[in-house]
Amino acid sequence: MSWPLFRTILILPGTVVVAVPTLLLWLFAGTGFGADPATAPGIRLWAGLATGLLGLALAIWTVRLFSGPGEGTPAPWDPPRRLVVLGPYRHVRNPMITSVLLMLAAEALVAGSWPVAAWGAVFFAANVVYFPLVEEKQLERRFGDDYRRYKAHVPRWIPRWKPWIGP
Repeated sequence: MSWPLFRTILILPGTVVVAVPTLLLWLFAGTGFGADPATAPGIRLWAGLATGLLGLALAIWTVRLFSGPGEGTPAPWDPPRRLVVLGPYRHVRNPMITSVLLMLAAEALVAGSWPVAAWGAVFFAANVVYFPLVEEKQLERRFGDDYRRYKAHVPRWIPRWKPWIGP
């Protein structure tokens, strides 16, 4: 793994999925909103582990697509040089955000933490605002009609059942 990609993973999902939830668990420890960890072999533990593994697998897949065929990283300071419309990107425009949300949901389930669940909701809400106002405009400038055509056929958040086959 290259240093730019490692740094991106450490800073972006590392902050959202590790640093902020850890801080929240620490801040709310001993309060009525503190963690209530799942115990084995409870359903909450298994559901959390399955959700977390799914999110991690999706994250690895999408990052590999950005660093391989996309020739860049997920970071705004080193974005892909080529438009990635492969794998999960044929079903939904933001599978990386989906992967992070799955991992946050898994943490909230396993830790039994409402603050971590709330952080997941805040993270999603911020992205609901950020993507159409900032990121999509930048992608249209960088990739032009190719991105506009992709955007017209692939939904932002809810995956399409059949993969989109571009022109």
